[in-house]
Amino acid sequence: MAGDGPRVDRGRVLAYRAAAQELHRPALRPAELAVAELGVQDTPHGSARLALAARGVTDVDDDRLELVWSMRGAPHLHRRAALPTLAAALWPLSDADATRRIAGQIRDGAKQGLAAFRAAARAFSAVVTAPTARGEASRAVSDRVPAELTYDCGPCGSRHVSGALFQQAGLAGGVRLEVSGRATTLAPLPGWPGPPAEAAGTGALVLTCLRLLGPASTADVAGFLGTTATALRPVWPQGLVEVRVDGRRAWLPAERLDALREARPLPGVRLLPPGDPFLQARDRDVLVPQRARQPQLWRVIGRPGALLVDGDVAGTWRAKQGGRGVLEVSVTPWGALSGRARREVEAEAAGVAVARGAGDVRVTVSAD
Repeated sequence: MAGDGPRVDRGRVLAYRAAAQELHRPALRPAELAVAELGVQDTPHGSARLALAARGVTDVDDDRLELVWSMRGAPHLHRRAALPTLAAALWPLSDADATRRIAGQIRDGAKQGLAAFRAAARAFSAVVTAPTARGEASRAVSDRVPAELTYDCGPCGSRHVSGALFQQAGLAGGVRLEVSGRATTLAPLPGWPGPPAEAAGTGALVLTCLRLLGPASTADVAGFLGTTATALRPVWPQGLVEVRVDGRRAWLPAERLDALREARPLPGVRLLPPGDPFLQARDRDVLVPQRARQPQLWRVIGRPGALLVDGDVAGTWRAKQGGRGVLEVSVTPWGALSGRARREVEAEAAGVAVARGAGDVRVTVSAD
C-alpha cells in the first residue's frame, strides 16, 4: 500500500461516492448498476426498491437479481450469477473470525468457529429443498445443528439456532429469500454448488467496497462486511493509495484517484431509504459530521431515510400509507430549504410513491 496520496475534505468524498454509486442516474437496469456489485440492503423490506428508484430506475424488477442474507446477515439484493463467489468471499477467514461473528446468544457454541458455520450451512442445504416458511426452516435447522449452537427462547419455550449464525450461514447453504408482507419464505438457489470449503476472494470484495464506499479505513470495510480489522488485514489488497480525509487515514484503489480528484457535488435532491448504499459507509463522521444528528438518522429501531441536498445529508424523511392509496411523505430538514429544493422534494416524493405502488402522494415539510 502506497502513501503520499491526496488530502481531501468530506465534501469531495461524498461527491466521489455519489458518482461511484450512480446517484447521478444513468439509464441502467437494476442488475447493471454498480451498487449491485456490493448488494443493495433491503431493511426494512421495500428499501431496496427505493434505493434503485433513487438511482433513476423506473422498472425495479430484474430477474437477474436475488434477495439473500449477505453482509452482516442482512437481506441484500445481489446479482444471482455472483452469489457463489460472494458466499466464498463472506465466509469467515478463521475460527477466531467465525467465533467473533456469532458470539452473543451462543457464546460457548461460538467457540466452534468455522465448524459452526459448516454445520448450519449443511443444515440449510438439507432442509431448504423447496420453498419453506422461515419459522419452519429455523426449527428444522435447529434440530440438525449441535445443541451448543442453539439457545433457549423464552417467548416460545423452545430452543432456536442462533439468529446471527442462521442469517450469516444462509447464503453458504444456498438459500434465497422471498418476502410477502411480513412473511419470509426461504427457497433453494438453483444449482447451488454447496458451502465454500474456505474463504476465497475476500480481497476482491474489499476492493469493491473501497470503489463504492471509499476512501475508507480497514476498520470501516471490516465493519461493513461484519468482520474485524484484525481478521481482514491478512487479505487486505495491495495496490492501494493512502488518502487523508480531513486528516483521517483511508485507502482507495489507485485507479480511482482521478475520479476522486475530479468529483463534483451531486446536484439536486434525493430521498434515500434506510439502508441505502450511500448510508452504509462506516465513517459516519464523514457522512454526518454533527454527532448530535447521527442518532436521528441511524436509529437502532425504525430508522428514517436521508434527505440528500446537493450531495450532502440535510435531514430525514419518512413515508406511510394513508387512505385512498395516498402515500404520506414527511420530510424534516436540518436547516432551511430553498424554493428549488422544496420543489425537488415534491418531485422525489412522487418517485417514491411510484416505487411503492401508491396512486398519489402528500408531502409535508416540517421544522427540525
